[in-house]
Amino acid sequence: MKKPGFFLSLVPVLTLIALLVIGVVIFGDELTGGPSQLALFGASVVAALIGLYYLKVPWHQFEEKIGENYKNTAPAIIILLSIGALTATWMLSGIVPSMIIYGLKLIHPRIFIVMSFLLCAVVSMLAGSSWTTVATVGLAMFGAGSFIGLPSGWLAGAIISGAYLGDKVSPLSDTTNLAASIAGVNLYTHVRYTFVTTIPALIICLAFYTVVGLVVPVTSSLEMDGQLTVLQEVFNISPWYLLVPGLTIFMIYKKVPAIVTLFLSALAGGLLAYFAQPQIIDRIAGPDATSFQRFFGSLFRMMSADVSLETADPLVTHLASTGGMKAMINTVWIILSVMLFGGCLSACGMVETITERIVRSVKGTGGLILATVVSCIFCNVTLSDQFMAILLPGNMFKDSYRRFGLAPEVLSRTLEDSATVSSVLVPWNTCAVVQSSVLGIATLAYFPFAIFCFITPLIAIIFGYTNFRIHRIKPSGQ
Repeated sequence: MKKPGFFLSLVPVLTLIALLVIGVVIFGDELTGGPSQLALFGASVVAALIGLYYLKVPWHQFEEKIGENYKNTAPAIIILLSIGALTATWMLSGIVPSMIIYGLKLIHPRIFIVMSFLLCAVVSMLAGSSWTTVATVGLAMFGAGSFIGLPSGWLAGAIISGAYLGDKVSPLSDTTNLAASIAGVNLYTHVRYTFVTTIPALIICLAFYTVVGLVVPVTSSLEMDGQLTVLQEVFNISPWYLLVPGLTIFMIYKKVPAIVTLFLSALAGGLLAYFAQPQIIDRIAGPDATSFQRFFGSLFRMMSADVSLETADPLVTHLASTGGMKAMINTVWIILSVMLFGGCLSACGMVETITERIVRSVKGTGGLILATVVSCIFCNVTLSDQFMAILLPGNMFKDSYRRFGLAPEVLSRTLEDSATVSSVLVPWNTCAVVQSSVLGIATLAYFPFAIFCFITPLIAIIFGYTNFRIHRIKPSGQ
């Protein structure tokens, strides 16, 4: 087996970018409906052909790498399907509509964007999961903000920024634990050190989202009152419904596995819908359904298939139409496609070649941190997986940080400052695919407004070059 050269390693990546650009030009917002998956398949074939016939990589090595990716992705796919069921039952049971109604009563429209950011940050910090946060509180805030008439890009950007801020610093987060583990640093030492770059990013986000909330136009109160009236006509609203999200938070606190937590929360929402929204159950099950069909048929349909509720307002109709697990199938298709592409690149050794070239160009502390950030973002682009974007650069740069006399928490923080937060900005990365699917907005539509996610890597680089709060140890070999 030959080792691929730097420029040869870029060929599949450039092929993917070219195919995606073509797809954007032709299909626009419909890119993820099939064209992006086909682009990933095409780029995978290019990588496989180079590997098989030029690098002499045996086919079983491709199968092993692809199989490893699919194995590692299986829990995420199950979580994703559970999120599909949860978002559907929480909507149809009146949980999300109740959160929208009470949220709009408690939060002034002018501070709604910044409050969405803060609320999602707090919930994500407690939950340790950006996915769960966006699928629950984030979805409710996005729906409520839509009623106010706030720009969807700013809303989604604030929600995602908050969710990934909490995910980045929460000791319950899998990425937080992974970054600390790969760098060989105590978890709480790592968490405390991540606040050095998180707090400046938090202040910048608060300033931006506050100013934006004060200047963007909002829907007239008359129009908003009309939409809320329609929402209350369709759903029964009650603060008691918020006990279900309370149950979810309790299970998270008790560290119940995410898959179990999400599925039980979805099931609780479905049971609540049966008792609290009989008028909706009648519309789902049909007038001639038996009691048995009415209960199980409506529950199965809410959690797994399309449910459309026609209302007097288009926005409420859009909000109340759900897809359950079925709505996530296209997202699963994308995830399987990106794992195929990442497996082919890994089998050929192309990712290692490119990152090694980056490592060789490192000069000084700032250069090392810059190289780490670039490598993590590159892995998010090519491997399309947040965990691989932490694991591969973490292993590759560990010895370099020791040689430069940098404490292990500098590496773990830099991994979080780049790999964790940039994953949701790459349209074909699993994180971006999930969040855009849940909120119903394209990645490129919220990209410029997810301020925390692109300002944090810049802060990490600036701190590296200025040596601000950079912990040091005795360099290895001295």
